Amino acid sequence: MKIEEIDAINYKNGKAKNAKEKVVKDETITLTINGTISRSLSAIEDSLKEFAVGYLFNENMVNSMDAIKKINVDGTQIHAEIDDTLLKTNETVLCSDSAGGWRSKIKTVNPVESDFQVNASELISRIEELKDNAEIWQATGGTHVAGIVYDGQFIVKEDVSRHVAVDKVIGAAAKAGFDLSKCYVCYSGRMPADMLIKVVRVGIPILVSNAAPAGSGYDIAEKGNITMVGFVRGDRFNLYTATERINLDK
Repeated sequence: MKIEEIDAINYKNGKAKNAKEKVVKDETITLTINGTISRSLSAIEDSLKEFAVGYLFNENMVNSMDAIKKINVDGTQIHAEIDDTLLKTNETVLCSDSAGGWRSKIKTVNPVESDFQVNASELISRIEELKDNAEIWQATGGTHVAGIVYDGQFIVKEDVSRHVAVDKVIGAAAKAGFDLSKCYVCYSGRMPADMLIKVVRVGIPILVSNAAPAGSGYDIAEKGNITMVGFVRGDRFNLYTATERINLDK
């Protein structure tokens, strides 16, 4: 079950009453890589294999599905075996996600080379569709939701962590064989450096959010040639970087 009920007292207009409220059920998930590297974080016990794939890609531990030898999920425990070639580089020692407790200070940001374009109207409609698909959020208000779009296909995942939600959709896209250079990610949440680092590492050219960018995120977007779109609300948005990828005439 992803949703559970808890006891609460509702207070409104000076009156209190006992009630049951729906909340998202999160668990402590542990990902162990090659039996030595371990990461524990709070997440929904759902799409954990996709999360593991996305995490491995986003943390620069693998650069292809072939580098992932095996992923086993046993309840809240995930065990992954990978080719450890990239683990020997300095850029995988620290994690870009908040779960790892550190934000990776990557030494170089390789610009994403992609001529992929999206119509402005599509971005607006996808954010609305994202909210419509956020079933746990609608019931509890306790999740972030992320989606990835490729050639008309739209994969949506939810989690208590915006990082995990994005890991899950990128992992699902990698498993499905999407060309990430022709995808875009849309999600609910701010856009600081740790989120931009994820899309730069996997070569996704466009990141879209209904929330605000941070200065650190703007810097990574500029260096990484990422199109960053924020404050997508109603029929408006702000376009910050690599603006040529968004067709504003349609």
